[in-house]
Amino acid sequence: MPETLPTSPSQLLAMLDDLNYKTVTHTHQAVFTVEESNEVTANIKGGHTKNLFLKDKKDNYFLIIAGHHAKIKLNKAHKLIGAHKRVSFASEEKLMEYLGVKPGSVNAFAPLNDKEGKVVVIIDAPLLENEFINAHPLTNTMTTTISKEDLLAFLTHVNHAPKIVQLSEIDDNAHL
Repeated sequence: MPETLPTSPSQLLAMLDDLNYKTVTHTHQAVFTVEESNEVTANIKGGHTKNLFLKDKKDNYFLIIAGHHAKIKLNKAHKLIGAHKRVSFASEEKLMEYLGVKPGSVNAFAPLNDKEGKVVVIIDAPLLENEFINAHPLTNTMTTTISKEDLLAFLTHVNHAPKIVQLSEIDDNAHL
């Protein structure tokens, strides 16, 4: 397989195993939104993620990893993450180019595909209140549970040590 292709889910899971991270992976139907994932998340303990791939006016890219019910106001986020002026969602092409995934599969493990360090990883601080974090392992047909310590260590291992920032407001009306 040429190096230019993104990492496959099986390669990621093998890498996590090689790094001695304890993970559990569940296979399920494809989910594209937080609402669609509610059935999946109800059966897997730990904090579940939603991910936002954003860009600013100077073509700086950001991956925000937050709890699935977190409310993040994009019109305020740019000041907190170090973006130049306002942020918007990045294109599908840049998502594949930098993170190696398609829309609906943006996830906390995808920075391993960003070999040039184009993407700044931001974790919304409340997500780390969970002992375990659940994220898609590069595909939205699986969910991998990993300890928060191992997720942070993994991101550092792939040269994307995250910035931890309080970005969200918790939705009190969300079904937890």
